Amino acid sequence: MERSLELTRSESLGNIRPTYIKRVAIELAKLYPNEFTDDFENNKRKVSELSDVRSVLMRNRIAGYITRYRQRMAV
Repeated sequence: MERSLELTRSESLGNIRPTYIKRVAIELAKLYPNEFTDDFENNKRKVSELSDVRSVLMRNRIAGYITRYRQRMAV
């Protein structure tokens, strides 16, 4: 079976994140603009230090969104 060169719908769409992840991530990025970079590992540590997020999964999702947010702002 030959694969078409066109992207399928699921390959062309980005990740959809819940509003509360975006809200917390953008708030942290605006409150502490010099603390976050476009490095995911650094952002994981900073989210743990600067917020009261207990869940590792939530921390990683917030840090990932901040990373993408900062990368987009740099362009």
